[in-house]
Amino acid sequence: MNALTSWLTDNKLPIGPYIETFFEWLRVRLETLFDLFSEGLAGLIELSVAGLLWVPPLVTAAAVTAAAFLFQRSWKLAVFCMAAAILVLNQGYWEETMWTLAVILWATVLCMLMGVPLGILCAHRPAVYGALRPVLDLMQTLPTFVYLIPTLTLFGLGVVPGLISTVIFAIPAVIRLTYLGVSNVPRPLVEVGQSYGATRWQLLRRVEIPHAIPSVMAGMTQCIMLSLSMVVIAALVGTDGLGVPVVRALNTVDVAKGFEAGLSIVLLAIILDRLCKKRAARKRP
Repeated sequence: MNALTSWLTDNKLPIGPYIETFFEWLRVRLETLFDLFSEGLAGLIELSVAGLLWVPPLVTAAAVTAAAFLFQRSWKLAVFCMAAAILVLNQGYWEETMWTLAVILWATVLCMLMGVPLGILCAHRPAVYGALRPVLDLMQTLPTFVYLIPTLTLFGLGVVPGLISTVIFAIPAVIRLTYLGVSNVPRPLVEVGQSYGATRWQLLRRVEIPHAIPSVMAGMTQCIMLSLSMVVIAALVGTDGLGVPVVRALNTVDVAKGFEAGLSIVLLAIILDRLCKKRAARKRP
């Protein structure tokens, strides 16, 4: 038994070196493409941050407060959003919060643009979902730090590897929930559409997607929350935002700074979560 154990240990499968060779080959062969993609995406994020910072903080706080009331019809939520924004500004983390918000917004946009069509495809092609499911399981269970290594190799230090890692981590939720929403459309609804001569595109646009909207929106909310959970990890590869002061506080054991930055992340998460949730129906007397 010891001999067999020693043989297995001495004859290690070169999985890691093969993966490293593959990514090194990608980097060498497609270096120009990766550089252009990285520069373009970084430019979009920087432009978004510049736009967010161009607006006076109190105006942004008022806009968020108004959006909270218009979307949810809740004065309590509106007051909370105003108080949370003012607190973040008071603590000196407004610029970092805008950076984090820009990264989250772009990560959510990319996840929705790729995840929703893939989820719809999986709902209509079970074989595709069967092949994709192990990949989604791997993306959700693989330690998030592992994503940073290949993205850092391909895209270099900066905001882009953090964004790409965030998308990889968050997109499975969008795909799964979109698949769930479309595949759970009641069969009688589909049959009614077919009886009226609706094409596949018309069925998708007028029957399946409207029925699946709550599930798709739940996928978007999950994407936002998962993106926020990557804020600190993405800061390790140069992504600006609220993760940077958290990492610095960890390195210097600065409890005050760590709590202040962490509180800003929590407040941003609560605001985005409440704004994206479906408004609760009012109870009739």
